[in-house]
Amino acid sequence: MKSCGYEKILMGSIAEQGIRDPLQGVDTHGARILLDGFKRYRCAKRLGIGIVPYRLLGTDEAGGIISLLRISNAKSLSILEQATLIDELMHEHGMSNGEIAGNLEKSKSWVSVRAGIIGEMSECVRKKLLGGQFPTYSYMYTLRQFIRINRATKKEVDEFVTLVSGKHLSIRNIEVLANGFFKGSEEFRQQIRSGNISWGLSRLKESSAHTTACSELERSMLKDLEITQGYLQRVTCKSRDLRFKTSSFYSQAHLLLGGILRQLPAFTRAIGAFHDRSG
Repeated sequence: MKSCGYEKILMGSIAEQGIRDPLQGVDTHGARILLDGFKRYRCAKRLGIGIVPYRLLGTDEAGGIISLLRISNAKSLSILEQATLIDELMHEHGMSNGEIAGNLEKSKSWVSVRAGIIGEMSECVRKKLLGGQFPTYSYMYTLRQFIRINRATKKEVDEFVTLVSGKHLSIRNIEVLANGFFKGSEEFRQQIRSGNISWGLSRLKESSAHTTACSELERSMLKDLEITQGYLQRVTCKSRDLRFKTSSFYSQAHLLLGGILRQLPAFTRAIGAFHDRSG
């Protein structure tokens, strides 16, 4: 994973003291495949260093990846780097979840979680993350929540990541913008698409400041409205799922839906009147 800031510091250190930790890889079919040490490699090239220390992890690529993952706690591989290596083992080397878990002495769920990260990620997002243009933390703990809870599509996530990548935004500012982009108005999304990110942040922070000035009762109501909006979107999307099949499910759903339908007219009137009042 690229990190311009870290590589500048690393290059200064290498210029003064050389490369202290060997690069690691495998030698197979006459080719040398680098698995660990990409930042050190790029720094060495920029500094004109032609020979670097290198540790051989074997002559089999899959075995080398397994070895690297086994020592990943010591080497501090990020969860995304672990996920990328596991995806490589599954799709390029045909290893199963159980095989990988056994070789790493990890649980199958540990492997599944990391395999799922890459599986739900588009190529666009993957390039931005690995290129250091979008923080991994923001994807893992902000955007994935919108994918799961608000059912944001890959196209929407790609668009948001593309719009804010490379802008040197803090994790907090990305979280604020994501809330506005995925849960806010179409007008707000159009402003972000037009590049008015500073405007969007100021509007959202101003709105947040107004919220903190509300009473406890008012904050509670705002939270209920936010939850209601989220569940309306969620149920609307899930209701079209063709995987619902059992008669037991449909009989219970029918009863619940009947109760909801009976409450809808009163709910619509109350929400309409409240909307007019708040405007």
